[in-house]
Amino acid sequence: MNRNASVFIVDDDDAVRSSLRLLLKSVGLPAMAYASAGDFLAAWHPSQAGCLVLDVRMPGMSGIELQHELNRRGAIIPVIFISGHADIPMAVEAIQHGAFDFLQKPFRDQELIDRVQRALAADGNNRAELAKRDAIRERFDSLTPREREVLTLVTQGKANKVMAGDLGVSQRTVEIHRARVMEKMGAASLAQLVRMVLDLEGAHVD
Repeated sequence: MNRNASVFIVDDDDAVRSSLRLLLKSVGLPAMAYASAGDFLAAWHPSQAGCLVLDVRMPGMSGIELQHELNRRGAIIPVIFISGHADIPMAVEAIQHGAFDFLQKPFRDQELIDRVQRALAADGNNRAELAKRDAIRERFDSLTPREREVLTLVTQGKANKVMAGDLGVSQRTVEIHRARVMEKMGAASLAQLVRMVLDLEGAHVD
């Protein structure tokens, strides 16, 4: 888990906010509490690692509406919904829109702690994956147009001789470009290079 990760609690009930904050702090999890969705949005930044424990029914912007707003902003923070009025359609809607989990009040302390820890682990994994993709993208962006052509042909499995014919250059020139591509991309093998390209394509599709 990221040491800088925090649990963000959004609930309009003062007693609930206070008890959840104390519970999480008792197991060493930094927690910040907000009385409304607006207060949370005003203080939160997408770069902050953590997870969100969110009440469904609140005055003003509801928990579901806050989830929609976070989705609109492209947020990746895992959301655990809590509600004393939960019903199946509400839970289904929350999960369909990307909620990490859904807990109905009253719940056991350990049940919330376990789910929060899983959500924090998921957030850490997501952020590590995004950081890796960003690094690969930076390496890709450093390639010259010709090196990108060679990269495409290499990952298609074409031999140097065939690539030389396709590009209208000597085989030695292809070998030089290929070596530069491997070096700039930080790839130790063709398999790793292909994996990087697939990661970039997956990021583009997302």
